[in-house]
Amino acid sequence: PAHGASLLKESVVLKLNGGLGTGMGLDFAKSLLKVKGNDTFLDLTAKQVISMRKAYKQNVRFVLMNSFSTSSDTMEFLQKYPDIVSDPDLEFVHNKVPKLDKQTFLPGEYPTNPKCEWCPPGHGDLYAALEGSGTLDKLLEQGVKYMFVSNSDNLGATMDLDLLSYFAKQDYSFMMECAERTNNDKKGGHLCVRSKDNQLILRESAQCPDEDEDAFQDISKHRFFNTNNLWIRLDRLKEEIVKNGGFIPLPMIQNGKTIDPKNDDSTKVLQLETAMGA
Repeated sequence: PAHGASLLKESVVLKLNGGLGTGMGLDFAKSLLKVKGNDTFLDLTAKQVISMRKAYKQNVRFVLMNSFSTSSDTMEFLQKYPDIVSDPDLEFVHNKVPKLDKQTFLPGEYPTNPKCEWCPPGHGDLYAALEGSGTLDKLLEQGVKYMFVSNSDNLGATMDLDLLSYFAKQDYSFMMECAERTNNDKKGGHLCVRSKDNQLILRESAQCPDEDEDAFQDISKHRFFNTNNLWIRLDRLKEEIVKNGGFIPLPMIQNGKTIDPKNDDSTKVLQLETAMGA
């Protein structure tokens, strides 16, 4: 941990905060749900960061990747934490792409609520949004090498100094925290080995053909899932982005939805997404 503390000045904590609680009938950021007393996910995350800054007597960097749907609510909510919100580089925003009509593959139209016509292109957009917003270059200019990424509703995901030390010592470019699947996890993405080249990959449910669904959900066959806690070397990420012409090539995921997530009778659409751990 002592070595890890010395690495904090070269590190940044990034929370993925682009998701709305639409599945629960909400119109605001999922991270603004109360989870303990009057504290929301975002309250507890802010308190974790402030606590770490006090414990290690240094300004642990903290960044949010918001979406066009969550940015204003989130930034307004965080005004109660001046130590957090005073950072001019606190947030950058997901890109947005049109939802595609499943029949015509043209951009979907929903005149009653045009906001429903757009979506973020999955959390794989992290890399393009980091680059396009200038955030990646700013962090590199500040000497930041190590980035820890996690979902905003995962309160168990904190900057673990033992893992930070291990990541730095092993000189890895990328590391994913994984866990054994249980029956509760069988519908989520899992790790597998791609047969054509023996490459370890992440496969999401939207990438699974119907005929393979039983095997996909077999937790004895596919035993591990991605927690979406990632460790990334930013200098090497930049090299990959430059090498690939400004982005990271990731497998495309076609996610079937309705254009209005609250109206099952609205037009069926495809949301084109990528996963950052793929």
